[in-house]
Amino acid sequence: MTGHVLRSGPLVPQLEQVLRDRIDSGGWDVGERLPSEADLAAELGVGRSSVREAVRLLVRDGLLDVRHGVGTFVAEPVETAEPALEQLLRRARVLEVLEVRRALETEAARLAADRARPEDIAEIREQVADRHTRQSGGADAFVTADLEFHRSVVVLAGNSVLTALFDSVRPVLHTALVEMVDNEPELPDTGEAHDALVDALEAGDGAAAVAATVANLDPMIAKLREGRNAE
Repeated sequence: MTGHVLRSGPLVPQLEQVLRDRIDSGGWDVGERLPSEADLAAELGVGRSSVREAVRLLVRDGLLDVRHGVGTFVAEPVETAEPALEQLLRRARVLEVLEVRRALETEAARLAADRARPEDIAEIREQVADRHTRQSGGADAFVTADLEFHRSVVVLAGNSVLTALFDSVRPVLHTALVEMVDNEPELPDTGEAHDALVDALEAGDGAAAVAATVANLDPMIAKLREGRNAE
């Protein structure tokens, strides 16, 4: 990992990819113990909490195995039905993140409808337009623009705790959504729900803002639940 330069932006997805690449390239052998959390953090120049979250995601995906009191080891690869297993793990992660989003963003939308100012609406309309423009581009750029828009809605709620909660899950959310855009066929188009949310904020209609947020998230949650049950 020496020489790897981390970019600006969500940190945990980058750390996850760095560790994943090293595992995939054979930098660590199967069964090998990883350096300690503190050593990895020092090597990469990041905080231990970021390393811990990246490792947790790789444990979730079956690439690492945590043996409590002993350490973290490269897991034995699953040779049978691997694509199906990977898809199941990915869908489980995305579904959990979307369920958290639903709880957080519906309340934020309700508050934002009551507290947004006209100048806030002008700015957020520009953000949703940028989000729509990037939909036909790469997954990373689209997800980044989408999350910038949703964070702005949370900020408009005027509740620092809600903003802190959104920021705490945003790195995991970014990774999960990029995976979803890249891997899930026929994702529902929620562009109209985003536009409806901005309209509701402009009108100061909290109920409509909540409904638009639900209309954005529920089709994706339903699709993932349906796919998980089918497997």
